[in-house]
Amino acid sequence: MNRFLKHWRLTGFGDAFQAHVISYADDFVILRCGRAVEALAWTKAVMTKLGLTLNEAKTSLRNARQERFDFLGYSSGVHWFEVNGKWHLGARPSKKSVQRLKTRVGELLVPSNIDPWPEVRDKLNRSLRGWSNYFDYGSRSKAYRSVDQYAFERVRRFLARRHKVQGRGNR
Repeated sequence: MNRFLKHWRLTGFGDAFQAHVISYADDFVILRCGRAVEALAWTKAVMTKLGLTLNEAKTSLRNARQERFDFLGYSSGVHWFEVNGKWHLGARPSKKSVQRLKTRVGELLVPSNIDPWPEVRDKLNRSLRGWSNYFDYGSRSKAYRSVDQYAFERVRRFLARRHKVQGRGNR
């Protein structure tokens, strides 16, 4: 991947086509206005020349002003801003990453977990804090609210079961 990024810089493709590459490890996104088909063709040709291949299942052209795409756990593209009721370009945690965190929280707070509560609490807080630090960019209030509500309910049920409290554990 480094060879591709070096070739990108040396050939000046980004400047010529007013495009930007966002990369992490072996994943990348090319952001550009118009002429996306040419950018994809150039990328495929360079990858072939360098002895690399593109994953055709993950490769696609998207118009970020009309549809969303997921990259590195974020869903980027058009989003509805509830405060003023307008569409905007932005990023937020993807539904898949929110669901993955909820699954991790659910696996930690199962009835068969007999670890002392301080250990369970610390593991849970580490997971939640790490996730929130990673997703500290973009519109995140909806995702945070969803995760917070889920974790609150699961912890309450976990502790009510553990302490044999009747009902939902509100009292």
